[in-house]
Amino acid sequence: MMSKTGKLIIDPKKPVVDCTVVDLSAGGACLQVASPAGLPKRFEFLHAGVRRKVQLVWTRGFIIGVSY
Repeated sequence: MMSKTGKLIIDPKKPVVDCTVVDLSAGGACLQVASPAGLPKRFEFLHAGVRRKVQLVWTRGFIIGVSY
């Protein structure tokens, strides 16, 4: 079963941001965050032991879309 939780690594000096994985695809992910405010355009996404560099593509309320 796929893990539903992930972490966003914004900056090594800042705390990680917890997120819920809504959907994953080969090219990106749809994630739910407590607050999308202050998210940079590029950050790292840690999910199921895999760390990927991602780019923020869209935001809709508390749901964000990223591409890798």
